[in-house]
Amino acid sequence: MSRRVEDAIEEATAWVYRGIWSVLTGWFRVPAEPPSLPVGPAGDGEHVRSFRPAEGFLRYLKFKFWIALVIIDAAILAGWFFLFLIVPIVALWLAPVAFAFAVLPDVVAYVAIHLRYDTTWYVFSDRSLRIRNGIWVIHETTITFENIQNVSVNSGPIERFFGISNVTVDTAGGGQPGKKSDSGKSVMNYHQGVIEGIDNVNEIRALVLNRVRQSRSAGLGDEALSAAGWSAAHIALLREIRDGLLDR
Repeated sequence: MSRRVEDAIEEATAWVYRGIWSVLTGWFRVPAEPPSLPVGPAGDGEHVRSFRPAEGFLRYLKFKFWIALVIIDAAILAGWFFLFLIVPIVALWLAPVAFAFAVLPDVVAYVAIHLRYDTTWYVFSDRSLRIRNGIWVIHETTITFENIQNVSVNSGPIERFFGISNVTVDTAGGGQPGKKSDSGKSVMNYHQGVIEGIDNVNEIRALVLNRVRQSRSAGLGDEALSAAGWSAAHIALLREIRDGLLDR
């Protein structure tokens, strides 16, 4: 297939999907913009960053989709061929049904992959992280940096092939007691947030750790400074001076 034909097919597919996307966003009220996060007083000095997973994540999802497609369609074809050998007439009558079972779920799954990618957003502010994802139901999870207990990076061999990794943050569940340990003591309930499918994993991990460190070392009396009339910009400048001194 020539490059020109491939480009034409890709453009046609993108055009069809844009139409489907516009319809679904209207029907299911899917927000097209990234979620917002509350900022400081008057928003001065607050840094907000929004981004989606890398394009490698979309290729990774499509790869898994094609693997599943081949397995399922091969099973349907094998079942239909076996029926054709036994009862040819019945198999011919059921051919349209078999074709529908083989093709329609593939179309739905392909659209769902793009929807999952397009609805996934990660938003960072100086105080918290918000993760949005979902297809039928949109989920938004907000994580405060001061509650983060652990930050880890993980990726499987296929994810590494596509140049993507995941950053997992473990947070304490707001001090809610969880299960009982063998000794009878209450165990803290932990939650996880996953920033998946990114190609700048070291940068994002460093960003999360830096925000966690800043939130835990903010013992300069920010609240008192605000009450005394200091603006958020003044406080941000003091934080930069403090961080510079700590890094020496």
